[in-house]
Amino acid sequence: MATTSDKEIIVAVDGSDASNEAVRWAANAALKRKQPLKLVSAYTMPQFMYADGMVPPQELYDELESEAGDKIENARRIVTDFSTDVEVSYLVKEGAPIDTLLDLSETAEMIVMGSRGLGGLSGLVMGSVSSAVVSHAECPVVVVRRDNDVTVDNKYGPVVVGVDGSEVSRQALKIAFREAEARGALLRAVHSWTDTQIHTTYVGLVDAQNQMDRMIVERQNMMEDELKELIKEYPSVQVEEIVERERPVQSLTEAAKDAQLLIVGSHGRGGFKGMLLGSTSRTLLQYAPCPMMVVRPKDKKRK
Repeated sequence: MATTSDKEIIVAVDGSDASNEAVRWAANAALKRKQPLKLVSAYTMPQFMYADGMVPPQELYDELESEAGDKIENARRIVTDFSTDVEVSYLVKEGAPIDTLLDLSETAEMIVMGSRGLGGLSGLVMGSVSSAVVSHAECPVVVVRRDNDVTVDNKYGPVVVGVDGSEVSRQALKIAFREAEARGALLRAVHSWTDTQIHTTYVGLVDAQNQMDRMIVERQNMMEDELKELIKEYPSVQVEEIVERERPVQSLTEAAKDAQLLIVGSHGRGGFKGMLLGSTSRTLLQYAPCPMMVVRPKDKKRK
């Protein structure tokens, strides 16, 4: 059974549909993990209010704080409607959303944020805020799109994780085993790669096939090496392995169609390199068919 932890699951609250989906997802995660949930909303005074030496009136600060409090109260009702067994607290803070979330990430279990999808992350976690949080948080970050509805098909679906043999991939894999155990879910481990070698002669094609066969064996062995100790540590978790020559984004998207969570390392080697900065990461964050968790290296601290 998953062990109880006092570390909080942080949810960024902005009142949008995407944020509400994130609150529901986080409440479910908190219940399954037996961990406390914290609802967080940050507000800042518009810069134009400081033009020409102006000092914003206290009434405006009070209004902004009240609006943030209303959003928190709505989020609290969403959690209560989901389950009264979730321990929930809240934080309403004046300040930059990026700084607020990154500060909280230093001691949090995870940060959960809502996303509109094609339009980018909404409200509190919009644009540069989302990029900064996903790229620099000290804990895993889960992005939940407003179309990531829980359905009969995915409610008890697998946890999917990308594996490439890198250190950050190993961190993601450990988290994936914990998530699968807490959720009583199948763990689907995926490794894929692409190459551009083209041979035009028969001899070349035979040689290429031999190379491909050897590569598949090597990568299957890599997968087994990455999994074996964790399989011993989490004997209750059923594991499915997928090793294939395919674009990583295609493999992960396909594997996650019936999943309740997709987990990837922020960057690694091989097919998953540049997961945050390249087209693979952008595509997965926009189009992944389920909520997506990004795990960063533990040894990289934000400045």
